[in-house]
Amino acid sequence: MRRGRFGEVIERQLDLFEREHSDLFREWAAAKAAYDRAPREEAEERYGDLMDVAETGAEALADLRGHYAWKLEEGLDEEYEEEFNRTAAKRFPRFALELEDR
Repeated sequence: MRRGRFGEVIERQLDLFEREHSDLFREWAAAKAAYDRAPREEAEERYGDLMDVAETGAEALADLRGHYAWKLEEGLDEEYEEEFNRTAAKRFPRFALELEDR
């Protein structure tokens, strides 16, 4: 698999995200388990909890992406953001659902 121009820096950024936001991964696992176990009458609420964690993760990824992108020249920033979004979606699909909208 060929990496893009920003592949190495993005991988390091996502490694950092995973280390610094390990609590989000635990929250996601707990929310997913609660949703999977929820009786029908609670499922919608549990799904909402799960999506709240996903949104928090997407916000954190968008912040990480934005802090780097603002330093780049116009045009390169868009290339970087697209590559970051693709890589994050492959690595952390649960948090990248709304990333492109941020």
